[in-house]
Amino acid sequence: MDNFTFYSPTYFVFGKDTEEKTGECVKRFGGTKVLIHYGGGSVKRSGLLDRVEKSLSDAGIPYVMLGGVKPNPRSSLVYEGIDLCKKEQVDFVLAVGGGSTIDSSKAIAAGVVYDGDFWDFYMGKRIEKALPVGTVLTIAAAGSEGSPDSVITKEEGMFKRGASGDAIRPKFSILNPALTQTLPPYQTAAGITDIMAHLYERYLTNTKDVEVTDRLIEALLLTMRHEAPRVIADPDNYEARANIMWAGMMAHNNSCGVGRSQDWNSHDIEHELSALYDCAHGAGLAVTMPAVFKYVMKHDVMRFAKAAVRIWGCEMDFDHPEVTALEGINAFQAFLVSIGMPKNFAELGAKEEDIPKLVDVLCNGNGRKGTLNGFATLDEKDCTEIYRLML
Repeated sequence: MDNFTFYSPTYFVFGKDTEEKTGECVKRFGGTKVLIHYGGGSVKRSGLLDRVEKSLSDAGIPYVMLGGVKPNPRSSLVYEGIDLCKKEQVDFVLAVGGGSTIDSSKAIAAGVVYDGDFWDFYMGKRIEKALPVGTVLTIAAAGSEGSPDSVITKEEGMFKRGASGDAIRPKFSILNPALTQTLPPYQTAAGITDIMAHLYERYLTNTKDVEVTDRLIEALLLTMRHEAPRVIADPDNYEARANIMWAGMMAHNNSCGVGRSQDWNSHDIEHELSALYDCAHGAGLAVTMPAVFKYVMKHDVMRFAKAAVRIWGCEMDFDHPEVTALEGINAFQAFLVSIGMPKNFAELGAKEEDIPKLVDVLCNGNGRKGTLNGFATLDEKDCTEIYRLML
């Protein structure tokens, strides 16, 4: 196990009707004027936005509002939010929505207190200071409600990149699983896929003897394997929703990733798909991960074989571990398809003729140097072959 530091101070308020405690939570963490940041009409139609506004008003906390967050959140709205917060002297950013809204809120919070362009953080500069952020979560997926990470798409060039820093970990997150019961099945399944991707990206490690975090990851993946079919069959199953929501947070607050190297090549490769085609991130991952896994399997075949046995119930073939490893990858892909996720480029809306463009932006765009470094190092040729495996 590698040396590590780990600090995860988010205050979680979990359960039914907990959005009514929003004002109380903002006060607890020193907010005196709030930006409510949200996406489209669903938080309005459901009445959630009204309940959040009432909670703030009852607590005597003034607020301004900025809607319009899209999936794969855009830099232009971040700039708008930064300007609004400065003009209105906002000192707390409240995200009401899913991962895209939270990521956009984090970018705004970092940009308000930074003299330069917030995009510097998405080119590798560590976020050291930000306005405090709180969340009211509406979809279990990205894990941004408990993480120090944010992903934004820059419209100039359509670069989708991430930034990180403990300063943007939410001060509090309100998690009411009932808020996810109205999600369409496709969105629910895409969220489940993203959660499983966060776990696999940590499971694929070159660090030896990390049994504690291996077992944590395996347990959470087994939970997703159990709960996903239940919630797809019965969207109103609150207990399944609750387990998925908490697993989503655990998958990405890095409690499962400490002391070990991590991968993230699947995420980087998928980001180009969702940036170019504006597909759901989880759907893109459903197509990307099996292709990446099959391509890099030879790097450490026993790691994939272990996952096959411990998570997918495959029988170990010690003479031919690559057979077991591939069986596990195929079982994972079949599971994703069974909950409604796409399995290839065509179902995702991606095009074979775009592969050279995807590879060029992936490997060389926004300051990159031609390779991706993770579980295995991938160059342009490797990435081209991986995209072709998705056809």
